[in-house]
Amino acid sequence: MNLLLSGGWIGREGIFRAEVGELILPERLEDIPADTTSFVLLSYSLAGKTLGVDLKRDALPPIVVLPIRDIKQVSLPVNAIAQPDLKPVGMTLGEEEFKEAVAKVKGFIERGDVYQINLTSRIDFCFEGDPEELFYSFYLKQPVPYAFYLDLGDLFVISGSMELFLQKRGGKLVSRPIKGTGSPGDNPSFSSKERAENLMITDMMRNDIGRVALPGSVKVRELFAVRTYETLSQMHSEVEGETRKEFGEIMRATFPPASVTGAPKRRAVEIIDLL
Repeated sequence: MNLLLSGGWIGREGIFRAEVGELILPERLEDIPADTTSFVLLSYSLAGKTLGVDLKRDALPPIVVLPIRDIKQVSLPVNAIAQPDLKPVGMTLGEEEFKEAVAKVKGFIERGDVYQINLTSRIDFCFEGDPEELFYSFYLKQPVPYAFYLDLGDLFVISGSMELFLQKRGGKLVSRPIKGTGSPGDNPSFSSKERAENLMITDMMRNDIGRVALPGSVKVRELFAVRTYETLSQMHSEVEGETRKEFGEIMRATFPPASVTGAPKRRAVEIIDLL
């Protein structure tokens, strides 16, 4: 097993390799060990349990837990990265199917079922090469705070995000939902549509955090702030609150992130699964 983490996970700059213990595959959020520092990967399929929705099943484990024994910084191999051989082989929704799905989403919005839907299409690739080199190639082109590479032998995950779903330090919860994307360099003026999307997601995170926060502690610290990265700029807001709840209870109240579903969350997840 192999786990690499970018600095946002631990509050330091750089890439870090984690020495991990034996793999744990809990069935429930409540079964995640609370007395060990661990890397936890949650499958989107858990949305079915947290929201009480019957979703299509996939072959991935719902929860992956890797206890972390030690973390050491590694040097980025800037000059030794082979270009990855990635060949697109298909999509879950082709262009016409995607357009049809968008038209259906507009119908759901017109009827008042939802305010917004985060509709996506998965791209399938054929890959040849070293997955770890693919991670480094990806990260060097777009350094982001929350990137990781996880190799479990028969499954590997490469992920990179600018978005902080939830951070808990002591009793303080912080979330920075993102909606709104522009060109890098200057501070883009986002459209009223993107600002409305950002406001909706911020309000949803305020509501979700409020379910596990101490009364009166939830606050919006930033609204419509813009950060620029290597290839784009994004608009985020920041919500915080104080809590005494444990990990499993917090996840049950907030997962999946509102920014990857839409609003209201439960109906948005049902429609995404339908489409």
